[in-house]
Amino acid sequence: MSRCYSHLTLADRRRLHHWVERKVPINEMARQLGRHRSTIYREIKRNTFRDRELPDYDGYYSTVADDIRKERRRRLRKLVRHPQLRELVIEQLEALWSPEQIAGRLLADGVCTVRVCTETIYRFIYCKEDYALKLYQHLPEGRRKRRARGSRKPRDGAFPAACRISQRPDFIGDRSQFGHWEGDLLIFQRDLGTANVTSLIERKSRYTVMIKNQSRHSRPIMDKIIEAFSSLPAFARQSFTFDRGTEFAGFRALEDGIGARSWFCDPSAPWQKGAVENTNKRIRRFMPGETDLTAVSQRNLIQLARHLNDQPRKCLDYRTPAEVFMAHLQEGR
Repeated sequence: MSRCYSHLTLADRRRLHHWVERKVPINEMARQLGRHRSTIYREIKRNTFRDRELPDYDGYYSTVADDIRKERRRRLRKLVRHPQLRELVIEQLEALWSPEQIAGRLLADGVCTVRVCTETIYRFIYCKEDYALKLYQHLPEGRRKRRARGSRKPRDGAFPAACRISQRPDFIGDRSQFGHWEGDLLIFQRDLGTANVTSLIERKSRYTVMIKNQSRHSRPIMDKIIEAFSSLPAFARQSFTFDRGTEFAGFRALEDGIGARSWFCDPSAPWQKGAVENTNKRIRRFMPGETDLTAVSQRNLIQLARHLNDQPRKCLDYRTPAEVFMAHLQEGR
């Protein structure tokens, strides 16, 4: 018998229904299902159909037993039995608190005698009875359907250890050499379409390049970068540092197309490419998340990048990125 407990399924109940009709002993039922005899005894006792008006129809029926089990679990849910707690959870979800924050704060404050875990809140959000409230819209990801645990594929295969930022040479990190870039993807509201913008910043000069994309597929994004940088001399496009987003999984195309190496931040460490993150904040002043990219052309992005590149920077001794970038190009030639 397995030590890992799992609930009886509808298929198990169908087998039980046939055995009950044949009056098979409970010990034999338990043996064939690989369960403890108490599990079978409780199942038959709790989920047997009984009707005072029609006693001839009393008995254990698989589908009816499954419906009885579902109804009992629905009634026993904490956020059904405690309406005040339910309203408090809804209020905090609407305030954009995560389920983990809600559960942790309720426990820390001690204002509620009923303990609610994160999983309970997630089940409440996605259960059929309360799905019409659309509470999933208040979650950070806003998914209509809950993703199974462990369904997210690890990205270590897409980004090999040899390309980790820890392997990147020090002269890139300390900005002592020209021609090393950082890249990121600016995403906008989903209901406005799949268009997005690639932002690229040269680390030493802080020179900005912006490219409009029609999708988040990696290869078209890489092709746009190759097209934009192919006119530069090789010393001005030596490497790119990205995060581990799937949109950069086709990074090998950069090496084949323009001979540029690619480096990748550690998981959940966007601060390791701080130059582009800081520039993204500047871009968001002009292009917030609700911007409709269908009304923004590549020419508009070039004009915005020119505006950013013509602003003096304290880190450049108040020279502009454009001035420093052009000076390095001329020195290299």
